[in-house]
Amino acid sequence: MINGNTELIAHIGYPTHSFKAPMIYNPYFDHIGVNARVMPMGCQSADYPAFLRAVFTLTNIRGALITMPHKVTTVGLLDRVTPTVDVAGSCNAVRRGADGKLEGDMFDGEGFVRGVLRKGLKLAGARVLVAGSGGVGSAIAASLAAAGIGAISLYDMNTASCEGLGGRLKKHYPRLDVRTGSNDPAGFDLVVNATPMGMNEGDPLPMDIARIAPTTFVGEVVMRTEMTAFLTAAQVRGCPVQVGSDMLFEQIPAYLEFFGYPTATPELLRSVATLSY
Repeated sequence: MINGNTELIAHIGYPTHSFKAPMIYNPYFDHIGVNARVMPMGCQSADYPAFLRAVFTLTNIRGALITMPHKVTTVGLLDRVTPTVDVAGSCNAVRRGADGKLEGDMFDGEGFVRGVLRKGLKLAGARVLVAGSGGVGSAIAASLAAAGIGAISLYDMNTASCEGLGGRLKKHYPRLDVRTGSNDPAGFDLVVNATPMGMNEGDPLPMDIARIAPTTFVGEVVMRTEMTAFLTAAQVRGCPVQVGSDMLFEQIPAYLEFFGYPTATPELLRSVATLSY
């Protein structure tokens, strides 16, 4: 029920037909008795800077979820950002601070990190390989660095993207051992596929599976299917794995905390969600 006391969280992107957040947040708000709604708002790139400023003039706006194609543009429109946003080069959550300034954070990587930690992986001092230095790969790398890993190796077919991410990591985490240019997964505690490769059976895989030790934790970001060809191959080797949708459900508690709402477990969110595809 929407009434005069309903708080809004704008879910801004384009196109909106694939948005899943309203089907997770809104049933949860109903479940806990919070009068708030996540509302899809379709906004094309040319209109976005003006629209973001306009939407935060609403007196009942609590915040905004930002998705494609606006995550990178958002960074330059805010008054304050976290180191994670600076490293990732993108932002997916915006709120108005106590002083009225717009501040942003990035939770794609936080969702991934929370997921692997809850599955028992120790990240302090860990050696990590991240294949893919685009938006999601950069966010995951930033959150892993914040979680205290000891070394990270970055690989992307776009060398400039990979080197740029490496430089931003070194700026904010000078003690972190950062290397670029190789996707050899041997010797790592965690390997992450942040590319579309290995999405379907028959696709080329993002790295040589035979070089992954059975003790290595393997993570995926693709959500088109739960067990991608890459994860299936890793599981056959005996590796513990994390599916792409875990990242989504694990980051929602971080969003809720950012917006000042009661937090939740991923299990509760899954149990009340009304997802449809």
